[in-house]
Amino acid sequence: MKHAKGKLFAALCLLLMLFVVLGPYGDSRVSALDSSTYRSLKLFNEVIDIVEKNYVEDVKQKKLIDEAIAGMIKSLDPHSAFMTPDQYKELQVDTSGTFGGLGIVIAMQNDQLTVVSPIEDTPAYQAGLKAGDRILKIDGQITKGMSIQDAVKKMRGPENTKVTLTIFRKDMKEPKDYVINRATIKIKSVKHNVYDGTIGYIRISAFQESTADELKKALQQINGKNKNLQGIVIDVRNNPGGLLDQAVKASDAFLKSGTIVSTKGRVKSIESKFVARDDGSEPTVPMVVLVNEGTASASEILAGALQDNGKAIVLGTQTFGKGSVQTVIPLEDGSALKLTTAKYFTPNGRSIQAEGIKPDIVVELIRPTEGPENADTQMLREKDLRGHIKGDQEDVKKPVESKPKEEVKKPSESQSQGKDQDKEKTDLQRDNQLKSAVDILKSWEVFKRTIKS
Repeated sequence: MKHAKGKLFAALCLLLMLFVVLGPYGDSRVSALDSSTYRSLKLFNEVIDIVEKNYVEDVKQKKLIDEAIAGMIKSLDPHSAFMTPDQYKELQVDTSGTFGGLGIVIAMQNDQLTVVSPIEDTPAYQAGLKAGDRILKIDGQITKGMSIQDAVKKMRGPENTKVTLTIFRKDMKEPKDYVINRATIKIKSVKHNVYDGTIGYIRISAFQESTADELKKALQQINGKNKNLQGIVIDVRNNPGGLLDQAVKASDAFLKSGTIVSTKGRVKSIESKFVARDDGSEPTVPMVVLVNEGTASASEILAGALQDNGKAIVLGTQTFGKGSVQTVIPLEDGSALKLTTAKYFTPNGRSIQAEGIKPDIVVELIRPTEGPENADTQMLREKDLRGHIKGDQEDVKKPVESKPKEEVKKPSESQSQGKDQDKEKTDLQRDNQLKSAVDILKSWEVFKRTIKS
């Protein structure tokens, strides 16, 4: 056993020396393994030895090392993670847009699983889960200390099977159980509509492998069917983000030129800059981007790109503020590291991290009715996550909190039926932010004529 421990220690030292010298993402400067690092590795080796010999039950060495790695990566920030082979496969499933589960985006806040946003048209959304909900239990198992990956694994499963989430919400006197039927989640990331025959509406719910292609088709259909188009509303409220390349392509679909986003980190090879290219199909009409506290990551990139390039007015409430880049690094045994390697910056050089995108026009969501089920819920932002990477302005001054509001509630099925005109009227009556955007675009030409005269 002692000989095995010696080999393990030697292997750890060699691995760290190779990593320091060769990368994989570092520069070519050669650094020696200093004495403090050597002592730490020796301590690690001793702890494993003590646990294996003295723990009350037999434990596998690989499990101890895997858990140690997971704890190390988890301590860095809320978005970095060590993924087992199964968890890595789950991540790959996420970006494809089809999986069996509930349809919620979760994060860790004060060691408690918290709903960032329910995804539209999914069992979680239809069951009434809301942004800011604390998930206390999953099928009776307490989630305190549970990793996000383990929570996702427990909530996923075959279609038509049930899972019980114990939820606590700010306005609740006691936790409430939600029994939800799993479904095959096929997320159509882009939807579109036209209001009053003149205002195009594009809803992007997430950035997945097919988002850019879906967006292109939506723009073609809106432009093809409406010769008198006066403007376009781009709705990325409660959009949790997704793939960087899809956010870049989506932004490029609206921009003829200019920077879309840049990334900066400690390592120069990680840094990048994305620039728009004119393909002749970009919209020429005025645009408004709708955002809220659930607008995160890739959707903040799109909003920031259109805002800084003067292509669109951003309307709504301040966004989530998730402005860090996670690089997925596959490992030899099928596992992977999801490691924060850089930060996003808007075309004007603004950091999104823990700051978010501030709208040009602040419009709070006003619900048509108020009651116990419609009471305000504390919205979760990046700066609320324990261990988050601080934003550039976070130590300068305390960010001003905007009044928390609920996510937009989808019209009921009965309201959605009937004539298109009735649906349009219902949408605008229930959604004052959307109505404000539509009114601005309908008045655009009037303002232009008034200014000229």
